[in-house]
Amino acid sequence: MKEKRAELFKKSTVRIFLGKFLSGEIEKLEPVSDPKYGYRYPLLESILGDPSLVEDFLNELYEAGIIERELYDKPIYCPSCSSANVSMRYSCPFCQSFDIEKSSLIEHIKCGYIGMEKEFRKGSKLICPGCSESLTKPDIDHRKAGIWCTCNNCEKSFDIPIPTHFCRDCHKSFLFEEAVTTDVYAYRLTEEARREASFDWVFTAPIVKFLESKGMEVHSPGLLKGKSGAEHIFNIVAFKGEITREVNVIDIAITKDDEVSEQPIIAMFAKIYDVTPDKAYLIAVPKMNEKGKKMAVSYNIILVEAKDQTQVLKALEKHIS
Repeated sequence: MKEKRAELFKKSTVRIFLGKFLSGEIEKLEPVSDPKYGYRYPLLESILGDPSLVEDFLNELYEAGIIERELYDKPIYCPSCSSANVSMRYSCPFCQSFDIEKSSLIEHIKCGYIGMEKEFRKGSKLICPGCSESLTKPDIDHRKAGIWCTCNNCEKSFDIPIPTHFCRDCHKSFLFEEAVTTDVYAYRLTEEARREASFDWVFTAPIVKFLESKGMEVHSPGLLKGKSGAEHIFNIVAFKGEITREVNVIDIAITKDDEVSEQPIIAMFAKIYDVTPDKAYLIAVPKMNEKGKKMAVSYNIILVEAKDQTQVLKALEKHIS
């Protein structure tokens, strides 16, 4: 899971998305209601550029433990045309008409007469149909005794209507048994991902700023196409010079253990073998193991070992100068 998160952190779309959380721009990603589609995530659509990619993107981050989710809603979709433009109707249980009239039941406490409110209503006053007494004190001389419905189509009365659905697009009416529902979630950044991403950002942001101060064109993350035609992602890609462009690539390997393993060296060599940059740097925090150091020399990778960002910048200053 941790390795999977580390790989996802290198993707530009993931970094932009996580940056929204880390900068405090958003605390929780909530969907926005859309009459046609049900729910959408406009923020992610703007980042990914294609609404069809949003669901897979969120699922990938959720499965990697980068984001956590909570159920936000269960929208109803039409079983005929899949539209989310669906309304709720309360219908007569006898004839299924939605032309029903709802009224309160009123009980006259003194005489015990119970009837619909329209039977009691005489202008602005309530008069008991049973004893003709005027009712003026709610919960003292009269009280609400429930709800009663009357169907204007078949004229039958009932207390509980049947909920039905109506699709505003294809005009199909359907019951609960036919309804199609889906789970829609709101998302937050997990604390573990926040710690890991923040740690990465702590090192990346100052390096980008430092390289830009040297007059370089910097991309983070950076994407380069190799001789094979494949595209490779680096934590940072920096271009130096106007006419003759010097290409510098930087990857960052961070561990909470005593030493970084040689795996980041191997992974970087596979990329630079195809891309052939002018200089390749691997920043190991806090340090690289012995096997990795030897491999870095063999693969012509400049190894920078540092415990904090200050040491990283000092080492880069030396190499770049």
